[in-house]
Amino acid sequence: MIKRWIKSWFAERYDVDQIEEAVKGQLEKPLPKNISWFHTLGSMSLFLFVSQVLTGILLLVYYRPTVHDAFESVKFITTTAYMGWLFRQIHAWGANLMIVVVFLHMLRTYITGSYKKPRELTWVLGAALFFITLVFGFTGYLLPWNQLAYWATTVGTEIAGAVPYVGNFVKTLLRGGVAVGGETISRFFVVHVIVLPWVLFFIIVVHLFLVRYQGIATMDPVSPGREPKLKEGVPFFPDHVLKEGIVFFILIGILVTLSVLRPFDLGEKADPLQTPFAIKPEWYFLPMYQMIKYFPKLIGIFITSLGPLLLILLPFLDRGKERNPLKRPISITLGVIGLLLLIGLGMLGALSETKKNFFGKTYEFNIYGIPHAFPSTGETQAKIQPPPSLS
Repeated sequence: MIKRWIKSWFAERYDVDQIEEAVKGQLEKPLPKNISWFHTLGSMSLFLFVSQVLTGILLLVYYRPTVHDAFESVKFITTTAYMGWLFRQIHAWGANLMIVVVFLHMLRTYITGSYKKPRELTWVLGAALFFITLVFGFTGYLLPWNQLAYWATTVGTEIAGAVPYVGNFVKTLLRGGVAVGGETISRFFVVHVIVLPWVLFFIIVVHLFLVRYQGIATMDPVSPGREPKLKEGVPFFPDHVLKEGIVFFILIGILVTLSVLRPFDLGEKADPLQTPFAIKPEWYFLPMYQMIKYFPKLIGIFITSLGPLLLILLPFLDRGKERNPLKRPISITLGVIGLLLLIGLGMLGALSETKKNFFGKTYEFNIYGIPHAFPSTGETQAKIQPPPSLS
């Protein structure tokens, strides 16, 4: 009865039949037969974005973006506020997982050749979403105002300051002054909480519209004219929607499990007068940070900036017709080399300026990630033994 009344109320004001037909068309829209669980990565990214927004709103209830109150407010959230520790950990882990999932989503798109005509703009917007997600991580990392965040931000803004001509302006704009301080945390807070969410939201809307309008790419070669519409395939509802629902529940379980078993430590409050040893950026910036070490700063920045530029221009540079990865040996080989380079530089960056024990031996890694073995305890004692007496 109530449902009928609501429908009649809307029918008097809107073309309900046309709306229902549009919704039904989207739900029943066929997907290619090559659709797999990897095609849920885009929905996972959207889910994590919504999770970040919701947990971020809850954290804003107590967070104070000032030099004097930021650390104490996060500490209050973690130790006193009801379920505050869980929401903070979900927000922190969600930021890391969102970067991983968005990257894997782009990797899946690259492997399947889905960036090619007519989906060039969809790829460019996806690359923009990935870069904005990285900026999200960079701006949010400072907000707890602990030692690691403070000095990592100092290093990051120094790298930005090395850019020719505009470097000093960019560094001052980011910091709000000569050094990282109250103006910096205020600016990062505004960008992280107000600017980036809305920018990301509108890009996601356009990105999703293009995905639903153009559909998922098949493994067929690029059509010379307009791509023909897919008439038969896997129905979006309920087949693919069920997969996404299962993935959502698994993702929630992963977030809660990591939050409980591997919580992020708040550490000590930021102290500009005490520099910790071996300051490094977060893991997702380690490959770029490590690459800069092997070259003069300007050349290193230029080389690392080529990666994002090539990523954006990829659909316009790769004009091949094939999408199947088995028929694109050059593209796949370059992709594997780039992936191994990222992983290798990231591992070297993580190991640099540390000491590790392997098979009973201690190795010290220099800033380039090259290990140097320390002599064992027995070898050390043998070296300091006095020579035998000749008398």
